[in-house]
Amino acid sequence: MKELLKFDSAEISFYGNAVIHNVSFSVYPGRILCIVGESGSGKSTLLKAAIGLLGRGGMVTGGDILFKDKSIPGLSEKELTRLRGSGIGMVFQNAGASMCPVRTIGSLVKECMHCHTKASANETKFRAMELFERFGLSDPRQIWDSYPFELSGGMRQRTGIAMAMLMNPQLLLADEPTSALDAVMQKRAVEEMLKIRKEFGTAIVVVTHDIGVASVMADEVLVLKEGRVAEAGQADDVLSSPKDAYTKELLDAVPVFMEAV
Repeated sequence: MKELLKFDSAEISFYGNAVIHNVSFSVYPGRILCIVGESGSGKSTLLKAAIGLLGRGGMVTGGDILFKDKSIPGLSEKELTRLRGSGIGMVFQNAGASMCPVRTIGSLVKECMHCHTKASANETKFRAMELFERFGLSDPRQIWDSYPFELSGGMRQRTGIAMAMLMNPQLLLADEPTSALDAVMQKRAVEEMLKIRKEFGTAIVVVTHDIGVASVMADEVLVLKEGRVAEAGQADDVLSSPKDAYTKELLDAVPVFMEAV
């Protein structure tokens, strides 16, 4: 099976200082990779690099990052814009913070779809309503007309997941998708992402500091420590028989509520 996303000995630097060192991994169609590690280990940087959002001062300074054999660092901004949303979707840690606070959810959806497709306004709204309902939002029309601040944290997160799936991307990147939620909403967010894989066949990369989330979701696990791979492999192997002391520490910190999911 050909990989969708490949990090090939990638080094990532900010203002000339390397923060990611010689990281390699692959993500295959329909598979879920969880990248785990404590805050500051470089997990989110990997996702930002995969979608070309490193920002000012950030760049890939070694190796390569490939999506379907295309080098992400080598793409122009126009090519990256086409890729984002249609090829790779993104769910941010705080979905509400990634939404313009003075625009309704509906207007944000229409802008997103307009950038990538020629779908009519009615087609766009129908697609959004369908996804809102599928991800457990009981009043899709109210969501469409609401401003982000009018929604609860859990509703914003589910709306963000739905928006990331508007164009049915082959790969979904989720940056700490449960950390801003309470225990009940964390469980629901995990269930919704598993539903995405089941219903759409989407490959998912989940970044989390909570290895309990990985134990529920992952096919493969990559443990990152200080910008370097501490351990990687099949989830069952890494989580049941960790070889690295750092992985064992993370396992000891698993919250009890995730064990019952």
